[in-house]
Amino acid sequence: MDRGKWVFFQNCHLSPSWMPSLERLIENIDTDKVHRDFRLWLTSLPSPKFPVAILQNSSKMTIEPPRGIKANLLSAYANLNDDFLNSCGEKTPAFKTLLLSLCLFHGVNIERRKFGALGFNIPYEFTTGDMRICISQLKMFLLEYDTIPFKVLKYTAGHINYGGRVTDDQDRRCIMNILQDYYNKDVLNEDHIYSPSGKYRQIPTNMDHNGYISYIKSLPINDTPEIFGLHDNANITFAQNETFSLLTGLLKLQPKTASGSGRTREEVIEEMAKRILDVVPNAVDINMVIDKHPVRYEESMNTVLIQEVIRYNRLLVVIHKGLHDVLKALKGLVVMSEELETMSNQMFNNTVPTMWANKAYPSLKPLSSWVSDLVTRMDFVQDWITKGIPSVFWISGFFFPQAFLTGTLQNYARRAVISIDTITFDFKVMREAASELTERPENGCYVRGLYLEGARWDYHKHELTESRPKELYTDMPVIQLIPVANRVQPSSGIYVCPVYKTLTRAGTLSTTGHSTNFVFFAEVTSSMPQYHWIKRGVALICALDY
Repeated sequence: MDRGKWVFFQNCHLSPSWMPSLERLIENIDTDKVHRDFRLWLTSLPSPKFPVAILQNSSKMTIEPPRGIKANLLSAYANLNDDFLNSCGEKTPAFKTLLLSLCLFHGVNIERRKFGALGFNIPYEFTTGDMRICISQLKMFLLEYDTIPFKVLKYTAGHINYGGRVTDDQDRRCIMNILQDYYNKDVLNEDHIYSPSGKYRQIPTNMDHNGYISYIKSLPINDTPEIFGLHDNANITFAQNETFSLLTGLLKLQPKTASGSGRTREEVIEEMAKRILDVVPNAVDINMVIDKHPVRYEESMNTVLIQEVIRYNRLLVVIHKGLHDVLKALKGLVVMSEELETMSNQMFNNTVPTMWANKAYPSLKPLSSWVSDLVTRMDFVQDWITKGIPSVFWISGFFFPQAFLTGTLQNYARRAVISIDTITFDFKVMREAASELTERPENGCYVRGLYLEGARWDYHKHELTESRPKELYTDMPVIQLIPVANRVQPSSGIYVCPVYKTLTRAGTLSTTGHSTNFVFFAEVTSSMPQYHWIKRGVALICALDY
C-alpha cells in the first residue's frame, strides 16, 4: 500500500463471510499514508452481501455479456487466431466446422434465456469459461482419437461443462437435444445449414480467421426464433416479458398519496377488502365433509377431497382474518402493523399479498383474477362435496394435483390387487367435450383445464401441431388417464409433454429431481419427432397468468 503496488481480490461474492472484514480494512485506510499509485481491484457478481459503502466510495465498471448470437460469435472469435484454427494438422477442417458449431451452440444457450420459460425453466448463467473448456476438449479429443468421438464430445459438453450448471431435468433434456444439432456428422458438410432460412450455416473450411469474422458480421443483428428451434410467437413472449418487467418497476415507483378530488388510497383498499370478503366463501365444515365422504379403502378420492378441503380452509381463514384486520386498521381500531401495511400496499397494487401467497397454491395471476380463480376453485370443491365425485376432474382446481394422481393409481392398484409401483398412466385425448362425459370411466379418470404453450391441438388430425400466429396459449381437450401395469412407453408417435402448475415452470428442486412446479408427464400424439417439440419448449400448463 505504501509502495504503490496493486491488490486484486477476485470473486468477492464467493466469500460473503469475509466481506465485513474487507469493509473494515478499507474504512481504516489512512489516505495520507497511501502511495499515489496504489490501487485495490475487486471483482464480484451482483450480490446482496457485497458492502454498499465500498460501492459508494469506488469507481465501478460493469462487464455485461454480449447480446445476440452475432455478438456472442464475434466475442468468441475475437480471442482466436489463424495459428489456433490451423493447429489440428490433418483434422483442421473438422476442427473449424465443429468450432463454429460449438460457438453457435454457446450463443443459442445464452440467448434462449430471453424467452423465459420457453427457453429454459431456469435462466442459467452460462459463461465464456464453459465455452473455452469445451473448445480445449474439442481440440484434445480430435488429436487423441482417430475418428471424431461425437459421443464423448456430447457427453462432456452437454452433461458436464454446460450440464453441470443445469438443475432441472427438462432443461437438461432440452440442452442435449439442442447439442445434437451442433455435434453430429452433418455439420462437417460445408453446405450444412443450422436454420431453415439458411442464414446460419457452415462455411468453407479454407477460410482464414478474417473470413470467419466477415461471415459473422454478415449475420442479422436481431436473432429470429428459428435458430433457437422456437416458433415465431416466442418473440411476442420475449416482448411481453420485457414490458411486464418495466411496468412492474414503474408500479413500485408510483406515489402513495393521492391529490385532487378522487378517492383516497385508503378508500380504494377498504372497498377492495369489502368486495373480496363478499365473494370469498368461509371455511368449509371439515366434519361435514368427513361424514359425507368417509375415508374408505375402495375409494381414495374421498381422502383426496378431505386433504384438499383442509388445505383450502387454511387459506380461507388467513384471507378472512387478514381482510378484517386491515379494515379495523384503516378505521384506527387496531395498530397498522408492518405485515398489515405490506398487505394493504400489495392489494392497492393488485398483487396477491405475501401473507396469502405463503398459504396458497402457486399462481401468477393478479389479485382480481386470483380471487375469481379462488372462488371458481371453491365452487369445484363444493360441487364435489354436494353432488359426489365428478365425472371429469378440473385438474387446475386442485391445491395439490399430485395427490389426486396418486389417488387414481391407488384406486386401480387396490381394485386389481397389484403393487402401485408397477402402475403408470396411459393417455387418451378425448374427442368429446367435458360436458358430454357424464360418467366416470371404468379405469382411471378424465381431466380438463390444461393449456398448451408453444403448440396447439389439431382437432381434425387429433395430434399436436404448430401454433397459429399470435396465439400463445390454447385449450387442451379432455385427457383420460388410464392406469396400466408394467406399461412400456411407445418409442415414437408421441411427445412426452411436461405438465406444470404455472407459466414460470420453475420451482424449488424437490427430492424427486423435479421442480415443485412440475406435476407429471403426459404423452401427447404427434407425427413430428419429439426433439422438435422439446426445442419448441412445448408444455401443458394448469393455470395461466391472467
